Amino acid sequence: MSELELPALLLESVQDDDDADLIARGFATVGRRTWIEHLPGTIDELSARWTLTVGRPFQPGGVASWVAKARNDNGDHLVLKVGWRHEEALHEADALRVWNGNGAVRLVDSVTTTDTCALLIEECDPGTALSAALPPLQRDEVISELLQRLWIEPAAPHPFRPLSSMCDLWADEFDLKLQDAPSHGLDPGITAAGIELLRTLPSTAARHVLLCTDLHAGNIRAAAREPWLAIDPNPYLGDPAYDPIQYMLDASDRLTADPESFVGRMAALLDLDRDRLRLWLFARCVQESLDSPELIAVAEQLAP
Repeated sequence: MSELELPALLLESVQDDDDADLIARGFATVGRRTWIEHLPGTIDELSARWTLTVGRPFQPGGVASWVAKARNDNGDHLVLKVGWRHEEALHEADALRVWNGNGAVRLVDSVTTTDTCALLIEECDPGTALSAALPPLQRDEVISELLQRLWIEPAAPHPFRPLSSMCDLWADEFDLKLQDAPSHGLDPGITAAGIELLRTLPSTAARHVLLCTDLHAGNIRAAAREPWLAIDPNPYLGDPAYDPIQYMLDASDRLTADPESFVGRMAALLDLDRDRLRLWLFARCVQESLDSPELIAVAEQLAP
């Protein structure tokens, strides 16, 4: 494969490699650029290893992976995901292996090297995103049913990091970014309370289960084996009350219109403590408020 089509977001991120947000997330590095330069050879090696015929990448894709449909010698419909190995990409294969197709796509095989995490997974057919298929209230029901199936306690020993490690990292990043935006519009007391909760909530959880942490309506796809399957988890071990937060943040219109009702609905569907879910949402709204100013008003409404 002498020439390789890059997904739009990956190509854009290469061109904008000095972007501050990408740098903060660990994407904009010489290592990632080198990984992209070697992608054609990497995909050739993986295609030979798994005897694959590989199609064009999904568009617009992501900023740290190359994903395309593939078929093996048996004619199985699969997906090849070739990701740059970085903090956010760790243990995806481990989580899919633990779930073994129960609510998530089934892992066929995986390979990890010094700079690459490659996954061969089942293809979701037809693959329609939940966000494009159902209205909001029905999406709530689908995601709630999936999350309750995915919340299992993995047997020890396991590789999954505690949720606190991600929350501490985000809190540290927020503190650094706040130094450059001291008057970003949110009351300093509310800001401090939100970031303190981000640091302390993980340690007060009554349960610690395997989390997706990034499950939203775009990461749930229609499939033949089950009506809906989760893809692209970012697994951590921790409080189940954290897991619906990204879905709620992505539903920005509903969140900004009536955050209290949204919290109540998701807590009821997921059988979660409403107050705890509310605190998690408040903490994440504060943490995201520097980049998403519309969340300032939501944080003010949810502030304890």
